[in-house]
Amino acid sequence: MAIAAVDADLGIGHQAIHRTVGLNGEELIDGLLGALEEALAQEPRAESIGLGIPCTIDRERGVALGAVNLPIANLPIRDLIADRFHLPVSVDNDANVAALAEHRHGAARGTTNAVVLTVGTGIGGGLIINGRVYRGRSGAGPELGHMVIEADGPPCQGTCPNRGCVETLASGTALARDARVMAEANPGSRLAEIMAAGEPLDGPKIIGAAKDGDEIALAAVNRIADRLGVALASYANIFEPDIFVLGGGVTSAAGDLLLEPARAVLAARALKPQNVTPVVQAELGWQAGFVGAATLALDEGRA
Repeated sequence: MAIAAVDADLGIGHQAIHRTVGLNGEELIDGLLGALEEALAQEPRAESIGLGIPCTIDRERGVALGAVNLPIANLPIRDLIADRFHLPVSVDNDANVAALAEHRHGAARGTTNAVVLTVGTGIGGGLIINGRVYRGRSGAGPELGHMVIEADGPPCQGTCPNRGCVETLASGTALARDARVMAEANPGSRLAEIMAAGEPLDGPKIIGAAKDGDEIALAAVNRIADRLGVALASYANIFEPDIFVLGGGVTSAAGDLLLEPARAVLAARALKPQNVTPVVQAELGWQAGFVGAATLALDEGRA
C-alpha cells in the first residue's frame, strides 16, 4: 500500500509504503485508515483524497465491488473514507489511475490512445481512448488482465472464475509457478539451487538469475514474455493504440528482458500496421499509483 501527499505541481511530500500481504478485509481497511491518518497528520492542508484500488469499481456510487487478489467485496469505500476524514474522495481502479498518470505525466504523454499494463502479482490494465480514461458502462472496466489467451488454460487466480487469462499465464505469479516446475526438472540450475537452500523462488530472484545468464531462469522469463506478447497482439488489433506502456514490479525488474520477446511476438502476430505499435517501459514506476490517484482527485476537485 503506497501513500503519498502530492500537490498540483506534482511535488511529492510525505511518502510511505505499508505491507498488506496476508491481511483480511478488516485489517486491510484498518491499515488504509491508519496510513491516511498518518499522511494527513504530516500534510494537514490536504484538500482531497484519491484512491487507486486493485478491484472493480462502481464509480457512480464509490463502491469497491470485488477484487481478484484482495479480500474486498461491495465495500462503500468512498463514503467510508469521506465520513472518516471529512474530505472529498475520488476512487478508481489502480490500473486506471496508473494509466492516467502515465498519460498525463509519464511514458504516454502526448498520445491520444494508449494501453497501460501493470505486470506484478496479477496484471492490471488501463485504457486511454481519445485522451480520456476509458472505464466502461459502470466504471468497472477495462480489466485487461482477464482477457483469455488460452481457452482451456489453467484456472485464473483469486476470485476470477475464468481459465487461461493473461493474468494467470503472464504475471509475476505465473513466472514463479512456471519457474518452480522448470527448476524441479533441471536440478543443476541456479533456480534449483535457490529452492534447495530453502529460499522463496520469487520474481526478483528469478529475474536476477536470468540476468546472470541462468538458462532455465531466462526460459521462464521468456515464457511469460511470449504470452504477454500474445495479449499485446490482441490488444493492438482491437484498440490500435498509439503506444503500449508496461509497468508493475515484474516489468521494472526485468526491463527489456521481458519487453524484447513481447515486442517480437507482437510484431509476428498482430495485423499490420498494428504490429509495429511501440512497447515502452513505464516512466513513473511504483509512484504511478499515487500520482494517478492524486491527479484524479485534483481533476475531480476542479470539475
